[in-house]
Amino acid sequence: MKNYFRLLRYIGPYKGRAITSVSFNILTVVFSLFSLTMIVPFLNVLFSQDRNYQLQPWSGSVKVLLNNFNYYLSDFVVRHGQLEALSLISLLVVILFLLKNLTRYMAMYYLVPIRNGVVRDIRRDIYAKILSLPIGYFTDERKGDIMARVTNDVQEVEWGIMNSLEAAFREPLNIIIFLITMFSMSPELTLFVLFLLPVAALLIGRIGKSLKKKSGQAQIKVGQLLSNLDESLGGLRIIHAFTAEEKSKQRFGEVNQQLYRLLNKIGRRRDLASPLSEFLGALVLTIVMYFGGRLVLGPASSLEPSEFIAFIAIFSQLIPPAKSLTTAWYNIQKGLASSERIYHILDAPVAVKDAENAKEVKAFVKSIRFSNVSFAYRKGDQGYVLKNINLEIPYGKTIALVGQSGSGKTTMADMLPRYYDPDEGQLLLDDSDLRELRIRDLRRLIGVVTQESILFNDTVFNNIAFGMDEAREEDVVHAARVANAHDFIMAMPEGYHTNIGDRGGKLSGGQRQRLSIARAVLKNPPVLILDEATSALDTESERLVQDALTHLMQNRTTLVIAHRLSTIIHADEIIVMNKGEIVERGTHKDLLEQGGYYKRLFELQSFQ
Repeated sequence: MKNYFRLLRYIGPYKGRAITSVSFNILTVVFSLFSLTMIVPFLNVLFSQDRNYQLQPWSGSVKVLLNNFNYYLSDFVVRHGQLEALSLISLLVVILFLLKNLTRYMAMYYLVPIRNGVVRDIRRDIYAKILSLPIGYFTDERKGDIMARVTNDVQEVEWGIMNSLEAAFREPLNIIIFLITMFSMSPELTLFVLFLLPVAALLIGRIGKSLKKKSGQAQIKVGQLLSNLDESLGGLRIIHAFTAEEKSKQRFGEVNQQLYRLLNKIGRRRDLASPLSEFLGALVLTIVMYFGGRLVLGPASSLEPSEFIAFIAIFSQLIPPAKSLTTAWYNIQKGLASSERIYHILDAPVAVKDAENAKEVKAFVKSIRFSNVSFAYRKGDQGYVLKNINLEIPYGKTIALVGQSGSGKTTMADMLPRYYDPDEGQLLLDDSDLRELRIRDLRRLIGVVTQESILFNDTVFNNIAFGMDEAREEDVVHAARVANAHDFIMAMPEGYHTNIGDRGGKLSGGQRQRLSIARAVLKNPPVLILDEATSALDTESERLVQDALTHLMQNRTTLVIAHRLSTIIHADEIIVMNKGEIVERGTHKDLLEQGGYYKRLFELQSFQ
């Protein structure tokens, strides 16, 4: 239940509404109780059970309240007759039921924004946490599973826990006030009830525990299902090309069938809650009626018949709130399984974050330096991705990283914007360790153009101006011209305000890449990272993109990752990587003269 109370902390900002809702719930219970206690005077009038009532000092005792009400009612009967008294009682009952339902509605009215607000806040916090988590976190997680936690699991929390708030607020009040009233009417019978109810609760609780376990398994399956769907949508071309439709259907069908079986088990256990609680309630009610009848009919009668009927009526009203609490308990157990998956994200450690007194940085003037940097993706692994890297990137220079796939080039580049921190050594910007600088300031100094153009389902303008809220249209147009993108943008139906589809699906590869370059041009960063920005393009697109990159690299410090060595022959220094280490370094001419690893790579590409 720890996560349940953690979720309830989200109610804090809405405590004013919560107090109002609880207050209306208290009034609902009070009006409900008074409407039920009207049974005693109603029966007394109906069956002419006249008694000599004496006015007693007012107190909270139900017996005193009923006695005094009966005193005034008897006087009313003497003066106006039984029919008038019956009419008065009937009117009072109608008014009390009206007030009861009005206050109940008002309690729910103030609860709705609490329930929806809490769910909104949970979604907001999950999304914020996802944005703050390091890139490495997502290499171990399925994208579909994360999406399932943000959507299905949060929805399950809303249905299972937030929708149970009404029952959690109102029903305990109902039960407590009704039990106090029953205790004041007949302590012996109430103690007997208190002995029977926990036995029923124990049976219900055991079923609820198994429901939580099954619900957790079901949410995992939903995550696998969404991952499967996401992979299928992203790989439709390959599925069709390799005629793997049947295999894909089989994979999806297996997970879908497993989820179907789990949901059947969950549904059957959940649906057992209502009939089981109703049967147990009826069983307890019958036992109470039997022993209560003995108290009324016994030689030492301690309970009036009309009071006993009122007691049974009040006790019968304990069954609906107990039933609601039972259903709420089942739903909460189901929701708690989802909350555990939500907190798996919310409690994930943020490995890369600002230091306590992080320094502000607004400019880059000298150099970036790797000093004895080593790094492994999983701590404790024997194989380091980077091993004892020492490299200086002077301001305004272009440094190229080359080498086979998996040699550590992209990992080195990813360390500049602090997607990862070194396990050993230091990475310095103008002699300041990056870990001492504010991440937000650091990343504002860096522009990135990757091999896969990352665009959003939005307009051309908003994609180029992404992250730059104050960008003017003329600045966006200028950036597009520098990136050789203006002409194809103007040929689109709505120019810069044309939507480019999911991930820029309405554009060609070269067009997408030029939009990415335009975005970097508009940001105008002093440091630029180009991660194989032209490797996936055709010859014509590569020429246009390369021209755009040449404009972009002017007067900037640039780190270029390249497989095509022809694109980096003019770099100020070329760093050759192999298995996480720097094996050669120098200009294009120097490295060819050395006749080593770089020359072999260059000759291999020249023959292609």
